[in-house]
Amino acid sequence: MTKGPAAGEQRFWINTVSLDHVEAAAKGGFTQADHGARTRLGRPQPGDEMIFYSPRTSLHGGEPVRQFTAWATITGDEPYQAWVSEDFRPWRLAARFHACRRRPEAKPLAERLSFIADPTHWGLPFRRGLFTIPGDDFATILSAMEPLPESA
Repeated sequence: MTKGPAAGEQRFWINTVSLDHVEAAAKGGFTQADHGARTRLGRPQPGDEMIFYSPRTSLHGGEPVRQFTAWATITGDEPYQAWVSEDFRPWRLAARFHACRRRPEAKPLAERLSFIADPTHWGLPFRRGLFTIPGDDFATILSAMEPLPESA
């Protein structure tokens, strides 16, 4: 049986989200997953770190991007439901976004990331949406994204 993380143990996440949704989340200070469903959004805990991977500029028919596009620290204890429209009330989790450069292309990092089993099919893991990665992989991606000094 696989054990989960110890209480208070920091985890590192990838969240696959279209670029336009990442930009809205950064402005709003939240993250979403699974098209606004609550399903896995309760797993990240305050202090966890999350990198966003954007396959396209927008969810429906956007241009390919295939970049690591943002970095955030989870600040929320529990997901909350937001009102976007009468028929869309997505679940969100509070997050603080950090200044960094978008990684121009994710593919060149594939051979250095342990969660990518086959660099030939490097994009497959990102289809999972929200998932944990080892801390070493997080550090490799973040280093390539060139974190910028926080503004006062």
